[in-house]
Amino acid sequence: MANPTQNAPQTLADLETLLKDDFKVKVAVDGVLRGKFMSKEKFLSAARPDGFGFCSVIFGWDIHDQTYSRELVISNRNNGFHDIIACIDLSTYRRIPWENNVPFFLVSFLDPDTKEPLTVDPRGILKIATERAGALDRQCFAGVEYEFFNFKETPESAAAKKFQNLTPLTPGMHGYSLLRTQLNNQYFHDLFDQSRIFGIDIESHHTETGPGVLETALAYTSALRMADNAILYKYAAKSIGMQHGVIPSFMAKPWGNLPGTSGHVHVSLRDADGRNVFAVADELLKEGRSDAAFEDTKFLSQEGEHFLAGVLDGVQDIMPMLVPTINGYKRLVGGEAFWAPNAVTYGYDSRAASVRLISPPSVSPAATRLEIRVPGADMNPHFALSAIFLLGLRGIEKKIKLTTPPISQFSPEDRVNGTVKMLPTSLEAANNRMMAKGSVAREVFGDFFVDHFGGTREHEVKLWNEAVTNWEVERYLELV
Repeated sequence: MANPTQNAPQTLADLETLLKDDFKVKVAVDGVLRGKFMSKEKFLSAARPDGFGFCSVIFGWDIHDQTYSRELVISNRNNGFHDIIACIDLSTYRRIPWENNVPFFLVSFLDPDTKEPLTVDPRGILKIATERAGALDRQCFAGVEYEFFNFKETPESAAAKKFQNLTPLTPGMHGYSLLRTQLNNQYFHDLFDQSRIFGIDIESHHTETGPGVLETALAYTSALRMADNAILYKYAAKSIGMQHGVIPSFMAKPWGNLPGTSGHVHVSLRDADGRNVFAVADELLKEGRSDAAFEDTKFLSQEGEHFLAGVLDGVQDIMPMLVPTINGYKRLVGGEAFWAPNAVTYGYDSRAASVRLISPPSVSPAATRLEIRVPGADMNPHFALSAIFLLGLRGIEKKIKLTTPPISQFSPEDRVNGTVKMLPTSLEAANNRMMAKGSVAREVFGDFFVDHFGGTREHEVKLWNEAVTNWEVERYLELV
């Protein structure tokens, strides 16, 4: 369901009034926020319902503008990297405070032939997921937390150093430090203040453990608005960082011997009246549900239990949606030693589990939710949220029963003997599982999406397999 930003125009007439004193507008597309300025006249003509043409190459190349190793259906040399239809979403209106308050809008894409949402478009697939929830009379709500390293560098200095031996913004391990925020104080405050002006509400903002690490929790809201806010927070942090000589990095594991950076996702469903359907009825708050699958879920509704079971049942098959990069799996390999769960586990208020169940008695019934702790900060929030909700909705539709015991009932040996299902430990393994015939990913996302997104991940794996790293040279050059 749409959750427009403050002062978002509802009609083209509203839009013209809103932009009466402007002469240019910025629009952004895709998961890494490519975009451009448009003159106001061009923008107004493009804002009509039939949209405007946009080169499909943004779905045909990687984050460094290299075309994918094998050509994909949407954008390729054979079709001449033809145009697709870009539709400006008026509900996403904002102004960029660090760019003279220039108007800003996000764009969604339609298939030029069917005029349906393009499933490989991050905003398009999340809209499809929320519409599936709507068919069940449910609304998707979410929150996102980002941890991210910050370096006292510029793009030029980092390139000159070949991205080695970068200087952290502050030294040492200082989680929740009030003292460390006094260093680079204006940058720290600008992240909070400028984001708020940009229409991104922040719940909390503090230092996290690690040299130069910050954590920002974005305020809970509807799923599509949350994903927009999350991807725009990355854009805001990087833009504001440039003004302060800082590079914020949302790379999942920039240091081998330190914890990585998470992109934890909180999710719940609400009914048409706005009630959290994961919550138990008031009369059950004392003892919990007698028919709960396990003690840990007695304060989670039956529908919430089906949602949780659906996530656990399919999470191994959608891992590239949660952990999309080569580097992201380095964060998971360390597992619990670095607060990064790497197994199909859940538990009441457990930060050691992949899914942390947050429910009474630790919170009010209205705050009942699931925290998915697998994603790193490198995740695309639209893809991650769509995967989680599609799995959970599948669990509700199929009434999948929760048969996996909570993490508190497992022993360390259970990981070795196979009692606990482990998550894939590399992008290659995860992508092969996602693309396999009959995977849960194909069931919930469809073949078109999986074949495209899987192809982009194959490209990433190919580049990694061809690369020769410093570690290899240092280890083998002399002694083998």
